[in-house]
Amino acid sequence: MSQSLRTCLMTFGALLAMSVPAMAADGDTVAVMSTAGLGIGLIILGAGLGIGKIGGSAVEAMARQPENSSNIQTAMIIAAALIEGATFFAIIFAWLAG
Repeated sequence: MSQSLRTCLMTFGALLAMSVPAMAADGDTVAVMSTAGLGIGLIILGAGLGIGKIGGSAVEAMARQPENSSNIQTAMIIAAALIEGATFFAIIFAWLAG
């Protein structure tokens, strides 16, 4: 397991451990709100990682084949827009569920 993945998992575990007393303090309302907040945070994290991977791969592909830069850039923008659209709907759903 890579160091960054292990750090992310430990951070997520620590956040869950700290949210338990907050959930028990005020009843169901806090539990639902914190669950929606965690869901929205995971959605944003996944979208950021996905778009970052697309951008990094596109720049690498453009460096290898500069003559196809416009095609690669167009495909990158379309893929990033699809990820952002799915992220937007997931955030709205998580916000309304919470």
